[in-house]
Amino acid sequence: MRRNNFVLILCSLLFLSLTACSQSENATKQTANTSASPSSTESENASASKTPPADVVRAEASNVEIKSGGAGEASVKLTVANGYHINANPPSFPYLKATELTVEPGAGVTPGKPVYPAGVSRQFAFSKEGPLSVYEGETAIKLPLNVAGNAKKGAQNLKGHLRIQACNEEACFPPRTIEMPVPVTVK
Repeated sequence: MRRNNFVLILCSLLFLSLTACSQSENATKQTANTSASPSSTESENASASKTPPADVVRAEASNVEIKSGGAGEASVKLTVANGYHINANPPSFPYLKATELTVEPGAGVTPGKPVYPAGVSRQFAFSKEGPLSVYEGETAIKLPLNVAGNAKKGAQNLKGHLRIQACNEEACFPPRTIEMPVPVTVK
């Protein structure tokens, strides 16, 4: 019976110890997530456990019509919600994740290298190294397109992938990719 009491007391102490450690660890994580002191891995760790609303950044490409054997330009409109921004391309510092558009070729349609707009220079509480070049509000990425002379006429959607990293005034969220169509009509 004495041995059972000893085991019971020992188990109770162990449980209390684990509970206290767990609460301490959660408090440490909460403090780390709300603090805004970036390091060289700022873009990865600033707010890794939090995610912004899904519609913080929207991307939409307008339809472009191009003649067979010709060239044209698609425009990918980015809309960033108030209170948020995304890193420009190129980013201000190498460790930041730049906004990056990649588009897969289609049937006779070949995308060129995207032309990114100039960013806006802004100073944020978490950026101790200086102002950052960012996109806010509405902006557009231009995408050159070349159509082969033997391309099939008609409408098609190229597969677009926009990699962004949304941030607010205090921290950056994990990078994500927005999938979107780039509509092209070959005439």
